[in-house]
Amino acid sequence: MIDIDVETEKKEILKRYRSLLRKCQSFIKKGENKLIRKAFQMAMDAHKDMRRKSGEPYIYHPISVAMICVEEIGLGVTSVICALLHDVVEDTDLELEDIEREFGPKVSSIIDGLTKISGVFDYTVSAQAENFRKMLLTLSDDVRVILIKLADRLHNMRTLDSMQRDKQLKIASETMYLYAPLSHRLGLYAIKSELEDISLKHTDRDAYLDIVNKLQITKESRNKFIKDFIKPIEDALLAEGFRVEITGRPKSIYSIWNKMQKQQIPFEQVYDQFAIRIILDSELEKEKADCWRVYSIITDHYLPNPERLRDWISTPKSNGYESLHTTVMSNLGKWVEVQIRTKRMNEIAEKGFAAHWKYKDPNSSQSHGLDHWLAKVRELLSNNDPSTTAEFLDQFRMNLFAEEVYVFTPKGELKTLPVNATALDFAFEIHSQVGSKCIGAKVNQKLVPLSHALKNGDQVEILTSGKQKPTEDWLKFAVTAKAKTKIKDALRDMKKKIAQDGEETVKKHLKKLKLELTQQNLNRLLLGYRMQTPLDLYYRIATQKPDFREFKEILSEEQKKKEVPSAKSFIEKLKEVRGVGEDMLLIGEDMDKIDYTLAPCCTPIQGDDVFGFVTINEGIKIHRCNCPNAVALMSNYGYRIIKAKWTSQKEVAFLAGLKISGIDSVGILNNITKVISNELKVNIRGITIDTTDGMFEGEIMLYVNDTSHLETLIQKLMKVNGVLNVVRFHK
Repeated sequence: MIDIDVETEKKEILKRYRSLLRKCQSFIKKGENKLIRKAFQMAMDAHKDMRRKSGEPYIYHPISVAMICVEEIGLGVTSVICALLHDVVEDTDLELEDIEREFGPKVSSIIDGLTKISGVFDYTVSAQAENFRKMLLTLSDDVRVILIKLADRLHNMRTLDSMQRDKQLKIASETMYLYAPLSHRLGLYAIKSELEDISLKHTDRDAYLDIVNKLQITKESRNKFIKDFIKPIEDALLAEGFRVEITGRPKSIYSIWNKMQKQQIPFEQVYDQFAIRIILDSELEKEKADCWRVYSIITDHYLPNPERLRDWISTPKSNGYESLHTTVMSNLGKWVEVQIRTKRMNEIAEKGFAAHWKYKDPNSSQSHGLDHWLAKVRELLSNNDPSTTAEFLDQFRMNLFAEEVYVFTPKGELKTLPVNATALDFAFEIHSQVGSKCIGAKVNQKLVPLSHALKNGDQVEILTSGKQKPTEDWLKFAVTAKAKTKIKDALRDMKKKIAQDGEETVKKHLKKLKLELTQQNLNRLLLGYRMQTPLDLYYRIATQKPDFREFKEILSEEQKKKEVPSAKSFIEKLKEVRGVGEDMLLIGEDMDKIDYTLAPCCTPIQGDDVFGFVTINEGIKIHRCNCPNAVALMSNYGYRIIKAKWTSQKEVAFLAGLKISGIDSVGILNNITKVISNELKVNIRGITIDTTDGMFEGEIMLYVNDTSHLETLIQKLMKVNGVLNVVRFHK
């Protein structure tokens, strides 16, 4: 039992509250102090007996969320009140009516949007995905709901160490899957980077700590390099009369890790580990000209890479981001990214959507990119079929991170689309009806197919026909969530007409078996025929006319025993096998009683951080926590995740894969296999080596005992003359 010093806690709560008030002083109007105090007192009373997992008073959390809203996002009084009260309706006896009576309908509406969705969800739909979708729907009322929710998630991530391991994995995966991309899309780059870093810390701690240590080791030399790089630029800018702030910062841990993974390179080969930022104190009408003058001065000192010039001042990103980026060669032969922006641009880059509203011209009729994006989100969400929520969110998430291309209509109107968007995506961007009827396009006056990928500056004209209808093939080259959703809606409408016959067939077959079309029987049929939705099932039955005996077998008593298992049912079985209070699957024990296998997508080996995922037909699959599929599984199907760890097995061999590359020379393959087979007595399952222009690349599949065995092998191989890089890979 932990002793609680009530008086010390009261003083700390008061200290944090006063700190919040001080941060609000710059924008508080007369009388608003009282509203904040009232919200604080209401939250204090509602949460007085509640504590966080860390043991701290619960009220620390809403105060911290409110502080993030003010200090890191730049929101105002209404958001502070909502942040303080964001959990009271869900977690306490207070009702929305109480909130509305004290603070009015606007605060009540935002709190309603922030309150988590409760209730029972169908097992085929992710509760988290449905919750997120409903939260996004509040965009049609007030975007502050999303911004406060991001602040809430950021504080939860900052305090994730106090949670149990399985909760850490689930929350970190949800964050990577949806909240980090959403922060990116809303222009909250600092928050996005922090969410990604903390997620990596909990999903792949070893990789995270390795990069942190290496950044620390190289800190002194990096700081000296940055100082030497900045000096001539700073002197030249001051001589020209610029008021300027220049900083050098390392890239986020996650962005370095991501580059290492994508390019399959070690930390030492990530050359752009930091960026230089130049922030000008410039008048609004001179901003563009001043940024280009600074660019000119920089290129007087350092040679630029023409392929890496990014002008987001002339055409800002659709989330409002404005900056001029260039990559230049330093005097020591290293590429350095330089970002040039003004104070106003920097605030928008740091605080995203909130800063966009601060700087928006109220007299301007021009629609901002973010306004346009929000309008598209509202349209997509309002038209979306709830049965395809998880699928929709997957597409939506991909579009959040997409880079952009800028293209024009025949009349010169600018349209922003994701990179790799096609003429078909452009057609749906114009209008849903134009998209549904399009047969081709003219890009820069030349006829192209609908699958033609658009490039920056293309001028696009869409050709249509009244007889045209969307086809399944369109989904292969549609990129935007809007185009995919509209195509699927059209195909679904066509399917529905055919599926009506299938539904009648199902009812007739059920009648013969003296059964009814209940949800339970429908779920069994969906599983038996491996269909995702009732529409797919009815369509298949209408078009393929399955044998009645097959239908009968699926609904037999034997099959009923094979219904979708839940994590809960496996945990109950674990407790039965291992004893009350034991909910951890021990890999290597109880294999005859608990059905589990190692997932082939990430080939986990002893020592890897792992979790169990309850599949529909194949028992439990053991995945590595950094498996490529882990984020999607844990965020969409958290209710099917169980805790798992390795037992201290000996003499067990696990299959692992290594990518190896280096300089080709006589006997290199023999030297590699000698280290593997002779020195470390490792069995090789397969090896492939390709050589090109004096270099070699290969993949080796081999059997190892655990992660330390594999790490020893990697270190040994790195010492072979000619070998430049060895990394573990997913199959």
